[in-house]
Amino acid sequence: MYAAMLAHYGVVADPARVRDPNRKGTVENAIQHTQGTALKGRRFESLEEQNAFLDQWESNWAARRIHGSTRRQVQAMFEEERPHLRALPARNFEYFTDKVYTVCDDTCVRVDHSSYAARPAPIGSQVLVRKFARRLEIRNRQTQALLRTHILADRPGTVVLPQDERPFNPSRETRRILAQARTIGPSAERLCQRLFDTEGRIGQRKLWGIVGLVRRYPRRLIESACEIAMREGVASYKQVKALTERLLEQALAELDTPIQGELPLTQEHHLIRDGDDYADLFTLGAKHSAAMPSPHGDLS
Repeated sequence: MYAAMLAHYGVVADPARVRDPNRKGTVENAIQHTQGTALKGRRFESLEEQNAFLDQWESNWAARRIHGSTRRQVQAMFEEERPHLRALPARNFEYFTDKVYTVCDDTCVRVDHSSYAARPAPIGSQVLVRKFARRLEIRNRQTQALLRTHILADRPGTVVLPQDERPFNPSRETRRILAQARTIGPSAERLCQRLFDTEGRIGQRKLWGIVGLVRRYPRRLIESACEIAMREGVASYKQVKALTERLLEQALAELDTPIQGELPLTQEHHLIRDGDDYADLFTLGAKHSAAMPSPHGDLS
């Protein structure tokens, strides 16, 4: 970033020599002087208020003072340098961050959960992504040559890839995803194949999401959700996941539902005796038990 800043303003850095403090410039003291003189002990409600105060302080005091080292007025020295100064660029320098990314199987790089076209960088290569406030640049990692420029996406999941650059030929990764979908069921395989035929390799993220549902849900429910999605024309991983969750909730609700409609007890049948018959049988049994001698003899 420092090198880019120097190139933007057309200047050259002149570093001080090591262990030679007499050759070190005194320009850094201006910051310390401002903090210790103008801003010390003061508080401001806003940055604009602080800048207005510093403008007045600079013109009325700092520029008129006598410099401690040169023993000359600061404004007078600046007037001597003014003819040699060039105008600043019309556009301010843009700060950025650099990070290395790998080009994915769909010829894109993933930055902040969004996909950006990286051609002519080959698949599997590493590129340098320079991210600005509202745009990003994809550069060759070795030569720093600019490959692509994109406007930053407004929301995660955005795909910035022209239709004519989308690869639709299946790769090894594609075959691996379809093989995993085949283990779930025929509907899951057909749905994944349809998504790939529609979106190409850029849609493989949706495919990975569908086959990855097996880590949380039964395969039978995922297969049923894919069958419903095929019937209703759904082509979204989030919708397939929502269908699977709904089927799971229904299955759990059925397990918790009590059994309804139990058959009432039959009160009359040709095999069921009358209640008086059971009462006489009980009375006869009680009398018979009272008449039988005790096995331990008479204890009275």
